[in-house]
Amino acid sequence: MTSHLVTNIGELVTWDADRPILHDAALVVEGGRVSWFGHRVDAPAADSSNDVGGAAVIPGFVDSHTHLVFAGDRSAEFEARMTGEPYAAGGIRTTVAATRAAPDEQLRANVARHLAEMRAQGTTTAEIKSGYGLTVLDEARSLAIAQEFTEETTFLGAHVVPDLSTGSRGDVAAYVDLVTGAMLEKCAPYARWIDVFCEDGAFGADEARTVLEAGIAAGLLPRIHANQLGHGPGVQLAVEVGAAAADHCTYLSDADVDALAGSGTVAGLLPGVEFSTRQPYPDARRLIDAGVTVSLATDCNPGSSYTSSMPFCVAVAVRDMGMSPREALWSATKGGALSLRRDDVGHLAVGATADYAVLNAPSFVHLAYRPGVPLVAAVS
Repeated sequence: MTSHLVTNIGELVTWDADRPILHDAALVVEGGRVSWFGHRVDAPAADSSNDVGGAAVIPGFVDSHTHLVFAGDRSAEFEARMTGEPYAAGGIRTTVAATRAAPDEQLRANVARHLAEMRAQGTTTAEIKSGYGLTVLDEARSLAIAQEFTEETTFLGAHVVPDLSTGSRGDVAAYVDLVTGAMLEKCAPYARWIDVFCEDGAFGADEARTVLEAGIAAGLLPRIHANQLGHGPGVQLAVEVGAAAADHCTYLSDADVDALAGSGTVAGLLPGVEFSTRQPYPDARRLIDAGVTVSLATDCNPGSSYTSSMPFCVAVAVRDMGMSPREALWSATKGGALSLRRDDVGHLAVGATADYAVLNAPSFVHLAYRPGVPLVAAVS
């Protein structure tokens, strides 16, 4: 097995328990995994090497919440919001219509394009949801396409209740029966996760519980869209069913925070949504101080958060959500990995997958210090 030495690292972020950040460091990769890290002067010999010239090296970002299988454009909706119209989740139906009409080749090319954008900005692991098909056939083909690109695929048939003919909310009970019956049976082979949008105008607590429990019975792991548009039961339900993540967490009661702190459920924060909708940002400081595990993700989708940039999310989290640069980077890497229940990505300790980004900067702090600047020089 050949080894490769990455040396002259100005700042190396590993998240190792004993040495989370090192300066004047080096890293050795063998068989696609980290086999050694430490100070440059102590580096062992390797079969090949490259000198990064004092740059910072960080774990690849883990984007634990995206909706990349879609077609169509909703820039007019964004423009309307920016001129004063309030955000509502009903725009999902616009994307559903476009996605249903798109051929597989178009959807596949769209996923590939967005993942290339993400990788260029340091993302090496991405979760991808369905949720813009909302028929048995379209949800299954969405997940089959997503599975071509990532093992972290999520069945989100319970995104909204479709009724495209009138634009109104359809028969919720009948649709839940479809999602937990024929749709789940068809989609489960392509998915690792089950998700549901638990919110006013989407699915209530009982409906969401039914969806998640059916997914669990089919061998899928639960996660949930929770507390995005207002206070609601989503976070409590996430903890109740042992969900890996409750994502959004914009509106939280003290009881919600306490429940998250006493659970294994990660609070997934998606700052691109609040940037794009002008809702209040989640209070990351409140969660972290309470002992809640926090992740950051893009929620890349054509409606409420059309960004593929984890560095952007890091910068916003630092500027507007009370996170330190170190906390934000941890949440965008190790926190995202925990949200996906992965121990092989999101860090660069010995044994981890050697997914890393080299920054055109001496420190990871520049991710927030220089927002909007393309700082990722290379990705492995």
